[in-house]
Amino acid sequence: MSRIGKKPIVIPGGVEVKVAGSTVSVKGPLGRLDWSLEQGVDVAVSNGQVVVGRSSDDRKLRALHGLTRAELSNMVQGVTKGYERSLEITGVGYKTQVQGRTLSFNVGYINPVIYEVPTGIDVKVDKQTLINVKGVDKRLVGQVAADLRAIKPPDVYKQKGIRYAGETLRKKEGKTGK
Repeated sequence: MSRIGKKPIVIPGGVEVKVAGSTVSVKGPLGRLDWSLEQGVDVAVSNGQVVVGRSSDDRKLRALHGLTRAELSNMVQGVTKGYERSLEITGVGYKTQVQGRTLSFNVGYINPVIYEVPTGIDVKVDKQTLINVKGVDKRLVGQVAADLRAIKPPDVYKQKGIRYAGETLRKKEGKTGK
């Protein structure tokens, strides 16, 4: 059996986990998340714990067993604590602004780059160069942070661009003259 999949998930106080057919819904103080189960994977809630099981030892079901348990654990943590990802903008004149549900980036292109923030995500900008992405869905927070970084990935020669907070880059040496 999967080592991750067989671990029970402890439900903290203030969190409700309901299984209705092939859908698991987790409701907590920060919001609500849903996950649809694959055929052959089942979830049971008892004694303040969530237990994930599978019907057979098929290779696909073994993989889905651990995945489902990890996703449900992330959902429980998301509705209680939430997830956060920080990005830094480095470069002369590089900055961003929040305008309602959109972000406007000035990162060396002719026109500013406009990014629509999806629902369920809160974006906060500090000092025009620090971006905080918050939300309850771990996947969505990570995807939004990756999309923002992809607007202007950090340059390996000059170290300019948008990077995750704390990310270290290897600086390459440029061409040298004779």
